[in-house]
Amino acid sequence: MANKPKLAFYWAASCGGCEITITELGMRLVDFDEKVDIVFWPCAMDFKYDDVRALDDKEIDVCFFNGAIRNEENEEIAHLLRRKSKVLVAFGACSHLGGIPGLANLSDTESIIQRVYCTTPSLDQTRGTLPQISCKVPEGNICIPEMYDHVKTLAQIEEVDYFMPGCPPVVEQVWSVLQVILAGQLPKVGSTIGADAKTVCDVCPRQKGRSGLRIKEFKRPHEVELDPDTCFLAQGIICCGPATRAGCGLPCISANMPCRGCYGPPEGVVDQGSKLLSAIAALIDTDNPAELQKIMDTIVDPVGTFYRFSLADSILSELKHKRP
Repeated sequence: MANKPKLAFYWAASCGGCEITITELGMRLVDFDEKVDIVFWPCAMDFKYDDVRALDDKEIDVCFFNGAIRNEENEEIAHLLRRKSKVLVAFGACSHLGGIPGLANLSDTESIIQRVYCTTPSLDQTRGTLPQISCKVPEGNICIPEMYDHVKTLAQIEEVDYFMPGCPPVVEQVWSVLQVILAGQLPKVGSTIGADAKTVCDVCPRQKGRSGLRIKEFKRPHEVELDPDTCFLAQGIICCGPATRAGCGLPCISANMPCRGCYGPPEGVVDQGSKLLSAIAALIDTDNPAELQKIMDTIVDPVGTFYRFSLADSILSELKHKRP
């Protein structure tokens, strides 16, 4: 790697939280900037795509790519940055697993557009005005990227060297990875960086449920007064800890909220949602099918619960959707 590494940061289909994490480095970012050359960061500085196209292939040492692949622009820039970068990092849950945008895979593009622009109750007189890929105005044609039917992870459309989980990755995690880059000590290609191999449950300080714990009803956090020292599952609250990689520092647990699962599956787990479902099913106290259904019905939004961040990367990701 060059004496002063060239870095790039890009934001595709995501909320922008990953970019905020970078800025939360504060004065450390200023110090870091003196040691690297940031050649592309359109969220923070006035870079253009042509600036990247003008670079030599593999001129960027490390590119942090956050966001899922939702439209043709996302995919085009992913291919471009892969070509220009020696190392491509899937930065954050959306590029890593599809993230919250990946839940759109429960619908197709037409259904989503109809809901947003035609049937949402809060719409005003613009109801029924649909976005067009190309629109002619007096100044010329305005073009917007075409939205895909299927949200994809970065690795589903390009080769990724490293995966950095989190929604968003926490500040200290980002800082430690940046130090590793400066030291030229990145692990073997394909590794998850800035996170642990253990699960959240392995490092959670809460008192675990008693042996033989059985649950007859699941509740949502706002429905009960949560004990800050007791395992959420023991309180009948679904927590993604059994199926989620550790390394975040437990900010949700510390705030008396269950793990959401944003760091993705731990090592050896192919499908995070299936792993969590298996762990939850083992706690249900019945062998009666009717009672089992009644208990399962207390889980609101099963897909959003078990696959909140990982639907696009799951074994369900290739399901075909019927249009209404």
